[in-house]
Amino acid sequence: MDSANADLHALQEGDDAALSRLIARWKRPLFLFAWTYLRNTTDANELVAEVFVRLYQQRMRLSPDSNLKAWLYTILTNLCHNHYRWRRRHTGASLDAACCPGRDGTEITLADVLSSDGPDPAHLMEKGEMLAALARAVEALPHDLKAPLLLHQYERLDYAEIATVIGCSVRGVETRLYRARQFLRAELTSHLREVREP
Repeated sequence: MDSANADLHALQEGDDAALSRLIARWKRPLFLFAWTYLRNTTDANELVAEVFVRLYQQRMRLSPDSNLKAWLYTILTNLCHNHYRWRRRHTGASLDAACCPGRDGTEITLADVLSSDGPDPAHLMEKGEMLAALARAVEALPHDLKAPLLLHQYERLDYAEIATVIGCSVRGVETRLYRARQFLRAELTSHLREVREP
């Protein structure tokens, strides 16, 4: 039994400190997935908290040999999808929206671009525009393509784990990843064409 399942078993036995250990282990990877899906820190934090609430509420229903990782990502993927659909129906400007992530995960800001001792501003601006175009393209993916792409590219889940999370076959995961990459390629090619046209 791995440590996550040992903590789940301890939680089922009434050891509430096991929940803290599970949160410490899974909070960051779950948050990164939710943030990448939603591009909003507040929403990502709220949904990850909801995952742990559900884990505590449903702890007795899980078998000791459950694939806890797949269960957590399944719950989070569904929450992200539902929240994203709700947000699209209730549009509004986000004060928290990312401009453009840099190499280290922080946002590239206008101050970074204008900094005199940093890299070439034109290069940073071009890179920032390309990253922003990629973020828009990922956001435009339908859920059935976005979820497997994020789980594979960012969370490094293998095809079998992704199949468990999204409820399809391994072959279905391969097909969805292929379609997602084709979509992104088409979107980014279109963006590059627009940028290069005078």
